[in-house]
Amino acid sequence: MCIGIEVPTPATTVERNMADDIIGNYRQVKCILTGQTTQVWEVVEVSSHRHFAMKLLLPDKHGDSTAKGMLYHEANVGIKMTHANVIRIVNVSNEREHHYFVMEYFPSGSLKSRLIQKQFDFIRERAHSIFRQAATGLAYINASGWVHRDIKPDNLLVNSAGELRIIDFAIAQQIDSGGFFSSLFRRKTVVQGTRSYMSPEQIRGQPLDGRADIYSYGATLYELVANRPPFRAASQQELLQKQISEKPVPPLAHVPELTQEFNDLVLRCLAKKREDRPESFHEVLKILNQIRVYKNDPVHRPGEK
Repeated sequence: MCIGIEVPTPATTVERNMADDIIGNYRQVKCILTGQTTQVWEVVEVSSHRHFAMKLLLPDKHGDSTAKGMLYHEANVGIKMTHANVIRIVNVSNEREHHYFVMEYFPSGSLKSRLIQKQFDFIRERAHSIFRQAATGLAYINASGWVHRDIKPDNLLVNSAGELRIIDFAIAQQIDSGGFFSSLFRRKTVVQGTRSYMSPEQIRGQPLDGRADIYSYGATLYELVANRPPFRAASQQELLQKQISEKPVPPLAHVPELTQEFNDLVLRCLAKKREDRPESFHEVLKILNQIRVYKNDPVHRPGEK
């Protein structure tokens, strides 16, 4: 079972300075993040002097067909996406020496990093907008025929203006059409994701639709308001079992300032049976447009971010 995609380590751990290197038509400026198989760099396009971000396969992973496949899968899925709340990929390399793709430069922190840095006021003040933007982007992704499969605070970037981008399509999967021939020739799904956010059907390796992302979205909302995931466990297997069978403590029990309506939406998104969740992110958005997150929030007006 592959659980998670990137394990961030400080950029200062990079052993060699590649800041002056040129890769393709891009000059590397600084390393933003180092993961298990990739690095993300701020780069400048030599011909236009525009700033972008580059996700680059680490040199010692060039022989790793799985890591290379995930990088190009992420690029090839993401480059098809054109939406204000989805990171925009602009170029995919076809070089032999380097494996990378280039995306818009979006100076920001992930919502996970903001939680770690205890930026609770930042998240709370923008909660309704952040939740709507994430749901809007996910509605587009699902309508485009894809399940993201790894929605979590780490994969939601929010800049200082409160604008949100969804990132990381490394394990995105096409939505199963559900027809007879589809089920006849279907291969068993490879179980991938991040344990704290995986839907029961994703854990079981069943065919997925957008409601799997709704579950992950619900787990993400829970963590963003309660500063803790819906489930905690002493072992990885126990955590997966809780996702499958245990009801979460209502977020309202941790945060009395939440409205009952928002509490109910989160719990509905976290329903064990996909049939009990909202049918789509369009339904999630319809509900969000009619409720407040916190009791002292101003009344939200449709059309507002």
